[in-house]
Amino acid sequence: MQILQRYSSVLPRITWEKLPEDFILPDDPVESTLQPLLAAALRESLELAGLILESMIVASNFGLCANVNDKTVVKAPDWVYIPSAYPIKSGEIRRSYTPHAEGNNAEIVMEFISISEGTEYSIAPHYPYGKWYFYEQILKVPVYVIFHPCTGVLEVYFLIDDGYRIQKPDQNQRYWIESMQLFLGIWIGKKAEELGCWLRWWDRSENLLLWGIELVEQERQLVAQERQLTEQAEQRSQRLAEKLRMLGIDPDI
Repeated sequence: MQILQRYSSVLPRITWEKLPEDFILPDDPVESTLQPLLAAALRESLELAGLILESMIVASNFGLCANVNDKTVVKAPDWVYIPSAYPIKSGEIRRSYTPHAEGNNAEIVMEFISISEGTEYSIAPHYPYGKWYFYEQILKVPVYVIFHPCTGVLEVYFLIDDGYRIQKPDQNQRYWIESMQLFLGIWIGKKAEELGCWLRWWDRSENLLLWGIELVEQERQLVAQERQLTEQAEQRSQRLAEKLRMLGIDPDI
């Protein structure tokens, strides 16, 4: 059965208009303290790897907008990646984003489910629309990620033939995200005093993109290794000097 058969044959009328400055955006509370940490961790490793350009938008709980049947619709995914947006005026704050009117479409949206599922799977095709329907049929975001951090379940959907299709992970249980040129997967460990499942990035060579604290620890280990090698070299030099003296040879000459 074709995916579009789930919806009415009458397609909504969609226009792309930047929100006016005085538009009041929804101010829904974040469902848990973990959600902002997950979003920040995803951005942190990208930024430290030098993969975030000035033209990009990588944000969390950030409003994506469209005008559907003459009604403004705003959904705020827990994490969004937009590869290129038009620049804004100096001193201006970007409060929301309307694809096509303000730059490229979003390439990836993510939703982190805390305790109970909300509209992340909703295909409600009427105002105010379910998130699934909005991302799939209105914005047409190529990649939709739904992550259950409490259970460690990661679902990655690609937009294929006008509908989301769930993807299978590779042998390492990771997903290749073409637009990022990175793998996305689950890493179990501790960050910000939170022990559990985290979403992480790996490059094409399967190298993990590190967080700041991991880079600091890596540098500390390198310094310690260099110090150890220096000490070992000095000890070898001292032993050689002692052998030379035993043979009646002055090593300082």
